[in-house]
Amino acid sequence: MQVQLTRWGNSLGMRIPKDFAQRFGLADGIQVEVEAESDRIVILVARPRYALADLLVGMTPDAMSDAFDWGRDLGREAG
Repeated sequence: MQVQLTRWGNSLGMRIPKDFAQRFGLADGIQVEVEAESDRIVILVARPRYALADLLVGMTPDAMSDAFDWGRDLGREAG
């Protein structure tokens, strides 16, 4: 499929056909990654990037106590 590039400020832009947008889950405002591979331009759906601090919000030792079963306490742990 061929599409036409158009000027967008100092850059060029292209329209992604509706069928492609639906197929790859693209929508207005979504982030994509653009890479150069040899003589090709590759557009990839950007994977979300998470910060560790955001992932651990609300995680406390008490909240995680039921997540692991290490068996019964032995030795100095039992005291």
